[in-house]
Amino acid sequence: MNDEINYTNNPLHGLSLKNLLTEIVDHYGFEILFAYLNINCFKTNPSIASSIKFLKKTTWACEKVEAFYLYEFKNLPKVSSEQYSLPPRDRIIPDEQTPGEPAELSLEDAEQLRGKRTAKAAAYDKGTRQNSGKSYGAKRHSYADNWDNNAYGKKQDESLDSEDSSVDEPEDPWAKWR
Repeated sequence: MNDEINYTNNPLHGLSLKNLLTEIVDHYGFEILFAYLNINCFKTNPSIASSIKFLKKTTWACEKVEAFYLYEFKNLPKVSSEQYSLPPRDRIIPDEQTPGEPAELSLEDAEQLRGKRTAKAAAYDKGTRQNSGKSYGAKRHSYADNWDNNAYGKKQDESLDSEDSSVDEPEDPWAKWR
């Protein structure tokens, strides 16, 4: 039985990053690529050479561009959850799925998509931080204040009410070692 995985149906199979980028830039342009992908190499100094240099060094950005190529430019259906965790080049595309016509993208649609993403991120941030009223620093300082008030095993009332502590300077625990 043949256990080898057939990657030849994947449109990224045998396609270099330079050819991929050239195809999508010729079809969409740098402005739309930045609007949809939000990667700054398509905004500041947009050129094929500088974008390739950045994408080769940054795997997350390269995977984002490859996913855009597969699902927007080649118009393939979205993948299953187990295939989603794999990088786009390692995904297995069934034989019955064939690339379609490139999706028609506009800057207005990109603005709507960006608005949805920011709303989703704000809802996610609000939901995860809902239970904590104080920040970590405030909790840490309140613990330190309690420790200072309750220093050296004294009860809190004794440390505040004792006349010695208000007149004398606090005892230095490291004085013997200096």
